[in-house]
Amino acid sequence: MTSVAPVILLAAEKESAEVTDWAARIGWVVGLGLFVALVYWLMREGWKWRSTLQSDLPELPTVPDEPGPARLTMSGRYHGSTTAGQWLDRIVAHGLGTRSRAELTLTDAGLDVVRPGAADFFVPAAALREARLDKGIAGKVLTEGGLLIVTWAHGDKLIDSGFRSDHAAEHNEWVETLNNMIDKTETEGAR
Repeated sequence: MTSVAPVILLAAEKESAEVTDWAARIGWVVGLGLFVALVYWLMREGWKWRSTLQSDLPELPTVPDEPGPARLTMSGRYHGSTTAGQWLDRIVAHGLGTRSRAELTLTDAGLDVVRPGAADFFVPAAALREARLDKGIAGKVLTEGGLLIVTWAHGDKLIDSGFRSDHAAEHNEWVETLNNMIDKTETEGAR
């Protein structure tokens, strides 16, 4: 009989499982959803605010009717543009902040950037300042030399634009050709 008493005590101490409080759970899910929506809205407003701050940037030039024969072509990705020398100061005005696929064509007239799904732009040869390999631009960091950075003047602002070729081995040829073209343009302009 002594063995029956502990079993009865254990059975009496057991409680039923706690019932899920669905109202509290739904409240937390809705609250979290509203928080995520608020953060997204704030990010979007920040992007629009940055575009407003950069509204003094003039319209981007268009491709001339006769750009001449292509010196180099490249397909790859456009990773964005920043203020020259400040790799985190993204420029978003005129669609320059939109990442996209890109087809680059270098001619004697300048650099033509065709971006499906985003605004195309053209950099006249006289506006080109430098080409170099770097490891990062606002929001994109790669291994050393992973990005082709083209520095160009637009209005009174110097801009760095970052590109990554589908074939990274092309980057060195682009840097060399662009810098030779820039040197030649500066030499002719000094005469």
